[in-house]
Amino acid sequence: MISRRGALVAGGTGVAVVAAGGAGFVVATHEKPEPLAPASVNADGKLLWRNWSGVQTAYPSARLAPKDEAELALMLKTAAAPIRPVGAGHSFTALAPTSGALVSLDAMSGVVGWEGDEAVVLAGTRLGALGPVLAAKGRAMANLPDINKQSLAGALATGTHGTGVKLQALHGDVTALRLVTPSGRVIDCDATREPEVFQAAKVSLGALGVISQVRLKTIPNRRVRRRVWIEPFGDALAKAESRWAAHRNFEFYAVPFTGLAVGISHDETDDPAEARGPDQDTAFLDALKGMRNLLGFSSPLRKAAARALLAGAKPETAVDEGWKLLSTERPVRFNEMEFHLPVEVQLKALEEVVATIEKERPDVFFPIEVRRIAADDAWLSPFHGGPRGSIAVHTHYKDDFAFLYDLIEPIFRRHGGRPHWGKLHNLRGQHLAALYPRWNDFLKVRAELDPEGRMLNPYLKGLFGLI
Repeated sequence: MISRRGALVAGGTGVAVVAAGGAGFVVATHEKPEPLAPASVNADGKLLWRNWSGVQTAYPSARLAPKDEAELALMLKTAAAPIRPVGAGHSFTALAPTSGALVSLDAMSGVVGWEGDEAVVLAGTRLGALGPVLAAKGRAMANLPDINKQSLAGALATGTHGTGVKLQALHGDVTALRLVTPSGRVIDCDATREPEVFQAAKVSLGALGVISQVRLKTIPNRRVRRRVWIEPFGDALAKAESRWAAHRNFEFYAVPFTGLAVGISHDETDDPAEARGPDQDTAFLDALKGMRNLLGFSSPLRKAAARALLAGAKPETAVDEGWKLLSTERPVRFNEMEFHLPVEVQLKALEEVVATIEKERPDVFFPIEVRRIAADDAWLSPFHGGPRGSIAVHTHYKDDFAFLYDLIEPIFRRHGGRPHWGKLHNLRGQHLAALYPRWNDFLKVRAELDPEGRMLNPYLKGLFGLI
């Protein structure tokens, strides 16, 4: 006899364990080799830069780390182009790679002031570091993404978001910002001062210059109750809308080749703190990978094994301050495609995605993340003009991800999806112009602030239809 917890752990150590009729049997599996790594130094003696998953690489001619805004302005005026800002490297698209100057704002970090309940935050601050600083003042961010390693500027530039029908993406809480342009000019902007620059800069892909600081709305710091449970995928689909309406934060993960889904809710509470407990996510992924390795040849057997091991797992609960629970550690690397769809077609598109993966790609084992985000007015926000439902498809960093473009992106595009700016997609130029009503307005502001295109690497030139 084996416990489900024992099965999960064993599945992650190169062994797949399956319960059958009350007994266990063990079959060895083989781990895929590491992807071939580029040279750490190129022929010109430049050091390698790689993003978190390893899919994006570059050998920048200069790496800049300004200590303050004045130094940043001088660097932008004199640095070799293309100049690209970089945060934590959690974007999967080629936003950061450059043969010119790579600019890190890690030295420009922290909360430097308050205006009422609004915090003035330096743009290089990591989201995970911002939580405890705000909490010390009894305040918190209204929402957080599921990973908190990003810099504030990087999260804003890519439209990073959490989940909740009444909660906007992070840039929705920005009330003012300071933008340093490639000419070294510093622009203070908000809804009334330089309003067009403000609406363009809130989600800018780092194409206008570099944000140096942000004024951010905060809310009272509250405890939330986190609940995680496993249920049949059909039940998750049937109850999704009512759960989004009922919970402060709600999302779920569709788990291919299992017939199951994992629900996650967060709701404010005055209950005393209750420890979250040890990480279960990595063990869960390891179990799914073990079942893929052992039973990938047969979807029925794979689903039966998943039900035997996972379906009866007890719900997990925790109570703590929101900044401690809303984000999750992600030690297992992956590549990802995420699109934001009109809410009325989100769940239909999800069913198509799951069916396509189960028909065509037995190598996939990562769960598919499903969230809901409120509308905002930033010009390049995927949530401009109305709420959106997001679907994020992940693949293990050792696995092929080309199928995301061939099989999954067409589903998202057919349903009017807008891509997450930091996640894999193939949309360019006119395709994007058709999805964003203020696309040409953004391009006009970009050309005015950076007429020489010093902030544009080849990827951004292609994205904006300039090549």
